[in-house]
Amino acid sequence: MTVTYTAQVATCTGLGCFWKLLFCWKGSIYKLLWPNLVVYVLLYYVLYFVYLFALDEAGQLRFEKISKHCLEYSDLIPLSFVLGFYVNLVVKRWWEMFQSIPGTDTLAIFVANSIPGQDDRCRLMRRTIMRYVNLSYAMILSMVSTRVKKRFPTLDHLVEAGVLLPNEKKIFDDLNARSRYSKFWMPLVWAGSIITRARREGRIRDDFAVKTMLDELCSFRAKCGALNGYDWVPVPLVYTQVVTLAVYTFFMATLMGRQLVGEQKDLYVPVFAFLQFFFYMGWLKVAESLVNPFGEDDDDFETNWLIDRNLQVSYLIVDEMHNEHPELLRDQYWDEITPQELPYTVASQAFRTSPHMGSTAQLTMTSYEKELFQSGSQLHRLEEESDGDPSTESEGIIPDDGGESGYEELLCCSRLSYLNIYLFL
Repeated sequence: MTVTYTAQVATCTGLGCFWKLLFCWKGSIYKLLWPNLVVYVLLYYVLYFVYLFALDEAGQLRFEKISKHCLEYSDLIPLSFVLGFYVNLVVKRWWEMFQSIPGTDTLAIFVANSIPGQDDRCRLMRRTIMRYVNLSYAMILSMVSTRVKKRFPTLDHLVEAGVLLPNEKKIFDDLNARSRYSKFWMPLVWAGSIITRARREGRIRDDFAVKTMLDELCSFRAKCGALNGYDWVPVPLVYTQVVTLAVYTFFMATLMGRQLVGEQKDLYVPVFAFLQFFFYMGWLKVAESLVNPFGEDDDDFETNWLIDRNLQVSYLIVDEMHNEHPELLRDQYWDEITPQELPYTVASQAFRTSPHMGSTAQLTMTSYEKELFQSGSQLHRLEEESDGDPSTESEGIIPDDGGESGYEELLCCSRLSYLNIYLFL
């Protein structure tokens, strides 16, 4: 079952909010790691006691040389590099697998609004379409999830569950006798045929509604195929082997390399060696737990819950809630063109904020800086013309060419301004 702690880390105050999570047992690293840690500590102290009590002085010197050699050369194993990339790949793949799990709500809404009517024929069509979709859902999850496979190990169990009828099982048995490939897609083909029949019978208003439902069926099929693909093609085995060998080889070397020998033999507890084991081996355990989230670990996906939820909700949408909605009444903002903000409780009043107006909203400028700026060439021309004829005001000067030269110069200045703005951006 997925271990959720989102509410506990909603607000970070004081020394942080992760400290309270360190004492959780279910889904924790302690639960995954403690057998490995116990074995490592036992092996370490077996070698330590052999060094102290079973070896003579010459043997202890030889033991110290081996320990020093392991300490020097164990760092040649690129553990952080290999393990870091591997865990990053596994976590990314884990999240993509979660996003690939299909849902039935969107298709149920399309079916409920595209096949109207309360007669038995329309109800039967809507319910059968969603039953086939949920049947396909259960079949694909039984192929990839051990939890669902234990719940529905055979088609007979699906018949007893009510999502597969006996006559439909006979079709599956006949197809399985002729083809050994998986048939999780077959119920979706049946659902598409029912949609086509409903259109021929005039129970669907237009072809666009048919296309919308068929597109959603294809999208559902694509996500089911993605789950099948993740199950079929895991992380390459050679990569997993390299990471596993690197981790275990490193810590086999540290069993000797981190021994408290020579002047350190009276310290008794190699604290940092045990911490190093905890962190690196814990990293590997995280990858082992997430590489297949359809198993039975604490943090694996609740696939059986998903099946029950989608079946119930899809039937509610297409049958009980079909063409039903609350009575249309005027809301309390009916007489307001622009409704005011919704009320706050006393507890939420402290979080009331003003709308964001942009990062330059508080920028201040003097009245001089707000004045429009005129280009230098235009000002220079006006000053020259004003000096040549003092009795004439600058704004009343009309060139001999009828103003064409001034127009061309202003046009040139405008183009230069646009060019400067473009280069600046």
